Amino acid sequence: MRAAHFCNACGKVQPAMPVDYFTFFGLPRKLNVDLNGLEKEFYALSRRLHPDGFFSASEVERLWSLEQSSQLNDAYRTLKDPIRRTEYLLRLEGVELEEQSKQATEAARASGNLKKQVVPPALLEEVFELNMQLEELRANRKMGEKDDALEAELSGQKKLLEEKFDALFSELKGLWSEWDQAVESETEPARLPIRDKLLDLVNRRNYIRNLVRDVNEALEIG
Repeated sequence: MRAAHFCNACGKVQPAMPVDYFTFFGLPRKLNVDLNGLEKEFYALSRRLHPDGFFSASEVERLWSLEQSSQLNDAYRTLKDPIRRTEYLLRLEGVELEEQSKQATEAARASGNLKKQVVPPALLEEVFELNMQLEELRANRKMGEKDDALEAELSGQKKLLEEKFDALFSELKGLWSEWDQAVESETEPARLPIRDKLLDLVNRRNYIRNLVRDVNEALEIG
């Protein structure tokens, strides 16, 4: 399946269709993507769909080119990034990731509401200890005190978290091929356990990313 960008008969631009990003580029819902091919298709469509090329066209054609260009940019930005691609596919499969973005955290703080954030079971003990150390560091800063040993300990914890973050990406890459094979077999039961593993890995990776961010902020790095 592929979205119809232009009329087969007259060649005119068509209205944007409510299709997923894979269909927009004529791709199956797989996680291993030919990035060079995707980039070439993106630039080829960009040249044909750009609103500047419809300056003398009808108003409706200009509107359709604008809508198609916007959809093209969104689809390309999502599919070219391996993590965004994985998260997007999971949403297409009907599962929602935990909202771990910095924007969500800041919005929750501003509203006074607690953001849903489930600590992965494998990290419970580690996260508890890390949060205690972060609170201690923040308290020291408020009192104008400096604890070099604590800061060194937190820097070491950050390095370990970054290593786990990278390792989880390697695990994700391994699951992409399993997912693609299940898609080829066209059996939904084969996809479900892989989908759940992907979801768990992405949630854990996003959680660790936020822990690293919190440590950086506490240490005033970046």
